[in-house]
Amino acid sequence: MSGVRSGLIFCKTTTLKWMFTKIQNSVNFVVCQVFALLAAIWFRTYLHSSKTSSFIRHVVATLLGLYLALFCFGWYALHFLVQSGISYCIMIIIGVENMHNPMMIITQKITSLACEIHDGMFRKDEELTPSQRGLAVRRMPSLLEYLSYNCNFMGILAGPLCSYKDYITFIEGRSYHVTQSGEHGKEEIQYEKTEPSPNMAVIQKLLVCGLSLLFHLTVSKTLPVEYNIDEHFQATASWPTKVIYLYVSLLAARPKYYFAWTLADAINNAAGFGFRGYDKNGAARWDLISNLRIQQIEMSTSFKMFLDNWNIQTALWLKRVCYERTSSSPTIQTFILSAIWHGVYPGYYLTFLTGVVMTLAARAVRNNFRHHFIEPPQLKLLYDVITWIATQIAISYTVVPFVLLSIKPSFMFYSSWYYSLHSAGILVLLLLPVKKTQRGKNTHENVQLSRSKKFDERGNSLGQNSFSTTNNVCNQNQELASRHSSLKQ
Repeated sequence: MSGVRSGLIFCKTTTLKWMFTKIQNSVNFVVCQVFALLAAIWFRTYLHSSKTSSFIRHVVATLLGLYLALFCFGWYALHFLVQSGISYCIMIIIGVENMHNPMMIITQKITSLACEIHDGMFRKDEELTPSQRGLAVRRMPSLLEYLSYNCNFMGILAGPLCSYKDYITFIEGRSYHVTQSGEHGKEEIQYEKTEPSPNMAVIQKLLVCGLSLLFHLTVSKTLPVEYNIDEHFQATASWPTKVIYLYVSLLAARPKYYFAWTLADAINNAAGFGFRGYDKNGAARWDLISNLRIQQIEMSTSFKMFLDNWNIQTALWLKRVCYERTSSSPTIQTFILSAIWHGVYPGYYLTFLTGVVMTLAARAVRNNFRHHFIEPPQLKLLYDVITWIATQIAISYTVVPFVLLSIKPSFMFYSSWYYSLHSAGILVLLLLPVKKTQRGKNTHENVQLSRSKKFDERGNSLGQNSFSTTNNVCNQNQELASRHSSLKQ
């Protein structure tokens, strides 16, 4: 009896320690992010690019980032610093082109920078798409620039990912310059636009953070995802109840991500980073590195629309380092990379493998049926309602293993649903004609477009506003999209 009692006491003690550690880590994260927000305001006020050199801004951003990492993770933070230093030395010694694949499983920033340096220093311009040309890095970063990009206090804890060129442009105070190419392809500043204040954008995002945190601490706790595999619930609940609870429980699981990503975005904006230009009404846009669009997520009428608005910077990273650079099965390879990047839990792999089936099936349905429901508006509305319901159920069904993590509960959930959406997705792929991806065609047209337009060395169209590399890339992509639409019509 004493042995059993000792075992129970040990289990309880271990559980309490685990819970305490988890709570402590969460508190440390929030405290560090609040400190980072205050530091960002101070950084923009007293270390503005107009008041100090980019060297000082690099040093301060790096030291503050390392301090936050040390406070939040202890001496484990040194592992990240050493890892970053080693990868930098490897890039210098043997060349980025040989490190492309190994770098992809280290960090988003290291792999992004590796690809950008590879495009800028080891590939010919005619081989690049306009987006790759715009992001290409033409010289090897210094060690300080490299550490600042990877370890700055604004993004070391929760990101979001940004391109290296956008970050350097921010540090050097060139975010608001309108540039034009001069002799020998060098940029010449024509004039500098008035720097807009990020205060309103920061306040709005902090309000979203507050509401998301409140929702998470109250409603989310009462709707656990784990209840979907509760034996009593599975035995007694009707199918409509199961479907509704599945959707509601996954809806309640999202606000913690809304909180973390929106707070990270607000921190960057408070430091003056994230300006993307002006909208059609002349209002400043501070969404250059935003990681999500909540309204579009909750109102998504397709799997693609959901993924395009959820964890946006990660989706762009996967597209740039994998999807656009893969010769065969880009969708499958991209989902596999995403699973590897997230970690080793089996639930991640189940979610992303299921996501492959759902994405391909949703694409097939959309390509075969959507054009029949464009007109009249009432029919389009009916189509949108049906696809919204189907999308929300499919997304919830797909991501349950991502939340449950372990393989046994994940299979318990899918078994309770009789693998119905897996079967439906496979059936759709077998019965409906699937159009081949236009990726290769797009790449060819990108090259043709790049030849017909003149770009400066940063990839900006000459004479255009160059608020950010990403902004110009988006404008080019919109032009391509309009060309594709006209071709289809």
